[in-house]
Amino acid sequence: MSRKPLGSVLLIVVLLGSKALHAQQDPMYSQYMFNTLAFNPAYAGSANTFTAMALSRHQWVGFEGAPSTQTLSMHSPLPLANMAMGGSLIHDRTGPARQTGAFLDLAYRIRTGADTRLSFGLKGGVNMYQADIASLLTVDPDPANANISRALPNFGFGLYWHSPRYYVGLSAPKLMENDLMDATSGTVTISRESRHYFLMAGYVIDMGVDLKFKPAFTARVVEGAPLSLDLNANFLLRERIWFGAMYRVGSAFGVMAQFQFNEQFRAGYAFDATTTRIGAYNAGTHEIMVSYDLNLSKGRTISPRYF
Repeated sequence: MSRKPLGSVLLIVVLLGSKALHAQQDPMYSQYMFNTLAFNPAYAGSANTFTAMALSRHQWVGFEGAPSTQTLSMHSPLPLANMAMGGSLIHDRTGPARQTGAFLDLAYRIRTGADTRLSFGLKGGVNMYQADIASLLTVDPDPANANISRALPNFGFGLYWHSPRYYVGLSAPKLMENDLMDATSGTVTISRESRHYFLMAGYVIDMGVDLKFKPAFTARVVEGAPLSLDLNANFLLRERIWFGAMYRVGSAFGVMAQFQFNEQFRAGYAFDATTTRIGAYNAGTHEIMVSYDLNLSKGRTISPRYF
C-alpha cells in the first residue's frame, strides 16, 4: 500500500471533510491593509492614483501541499465623476485543489466632509475551481474520487469610509454560495462556498516629527467557523520605513516591514508563525508584496495616504 507523507494526509483530511476549510476558502493575507481591493471593491480608486499591486504568499513552508496564493490587482479613479474601477487576478492552491479567479470592481464615491469620502463598491467575476481528486492515493479505489473542474460566477459588495488618517470598511466579496459537486451523480466533494464578511478599520497617530503609529484590525466572519480577528500595530519612520507586528487571535503571530523607495514604488515582506499544533510541522508563512502608484489627478488628493 502506498502511503502519503504526513503533511499531505492532513491536508487531504482538511480538504475533503473538515469544517476548518470554511475559515480559509478565500485566501488569507498578512499585509491585508495594503491589499484591501482583494476583499473590498469599494477601495477602488481610494488613493486617487492608478495603483498596481502584486503579492505572493506561501503558507506553512515545508508542509507538503500547503496553501500558496498569488494576487495581481489594479485600480484607478475614472474620468466620470465620482467613479472608480479596479480588477484583480487571484491564484490559490491548497493540496490537490486550486482556484484561479478574475474579478472586476466598480466604486462610486461621495464626499462626506472636507477630507472624507464614502465609497460604495460592487465586485463581479468568475472563479475557476479545479480539484485533482483522482491523483490522491487511497487504500481501495473509490469511484467517487473524480476530478472536479467548475466555473463559479460570483458577485459581492463593499463600503469604505476614509480620510487621510483613518478608514473603516465593511464587505462581502462573494455572496453566492456555489455548490462544489457533480450535478449528474450527486457526488459531493467539498460542500459549498461559504460567504465571508469582512470588517476592517485603521488609524494613524503622530508620535513625533518622524514617527507615526498605525493600529489596525480586520475581522472575518464565516458561517460554520470561529470568528477570525487580525490585530496589527505598525510604525512609519521618516515617511519611508514601515515596521510592525500582527497577531491572528488563536492562530498565528508575525512581523512585517515595508520600504517606500519613492512616491510611486514600495515593497514589503511579512513572516507569520503558527501558534496551533500544525506549527510544529512547518517553517512559517512568507509573504512578499510590491506596489506602484501613478498620480493621474491634478487636483488635491484626499485619499488615505497611509493605507
